[in-house]
Amino acid sequence: MRSTLTLATLLESFFRRRLIEQRNASPLTVATYRDALRLLVLYAAARAKREPCRLELADLDRDVVLGFLDHVERERGNAPRTRNARLTAIRSFFRHVATSDPGALGIAQRVLGIPSKRTVLQAPRYLSPAHIDALLDAPDRHTLRGNRDYTLLLFLARTGARVSEAIGVEATDLRLTPPAQVLLRGKGRKERMLPLASDLARALEALCKQRGVSCQSREPVFVGERGARLTRFGVTHVLRRAVRHAAIKTPSLPARECRRISSGTVWPCGCCSRAPT
Repeated sequence: MRSTLTLATLLESFFRRRLIEQRNASPLTVATYRDALRLLVLYAAARAKREPCRLELADLDRDVVLGFLDHVERERGNAPRTRNARLTAIRSFFRHVATSDPGALGIAQRVLGIPSKRTVLQAPRYLSPAHIDALLDAPDRHTLRGNRDYTLLLFLARTGARVSEAIGVEATDLRLTPPAQVLLRGKGRKERMLPLASDLARALEALCKQRGVSCQSREPVFVGERGARLTRFGVTHVLRRAVRHAAIKTPSLPARECRRISSGTVWPCGCCSRAPT
């Protein structure tokens, strides 16, 4: 039985009806699924030698999805965990396809049968206090960008927050008077309050004051040069810039480990996370 709904229609209903209206997915989840499916569509279009808008659902069959997953690992250099995350988004889309269009049930079943790749759970990694200090000394705090970079790096080091949690912080989530606290929103819309170290509270207050942001506003704390909320890619650039400058004075700085902070796999050591006296 031939599919009666177009690929474009199914993609649109997946994001608007399935993710946003039915599942009330967070903006981060929507963005993650969007990126995965965008990469899949671009891969399928290149493989079929057609424009993305001319693709059909049959162009995303099991063989194409398997080829895409291999492409993610071999050509894009993603780890198996990232490969599995892409597959999770694809499965979610094809479950929607199966319930929305009975004519595409066969295609959906074949894709849903693709297994996840087994991964090895690695021990947590961390940076030493000397390396954390080297990173914090790298930004030029006399400039707005440098002050933002310093505050962001200090926030990650003192709180151990995920990058997505850090860039999601808004001014109203901060309490900068004693006892200073921050509200973090994690995966699955889970919220938690964390105490803020005194130096971090002062840095956040200085950054908000420098930008003219009121603590009662819903503005994001960490923004890019155009005033929009900083993205994960923006944080990666901030970290790489800090590593590049810090490595000049501290050659022992493990650049590879620093880059992995942006994916949440490297944490500061316990003594770095404790609030200073």
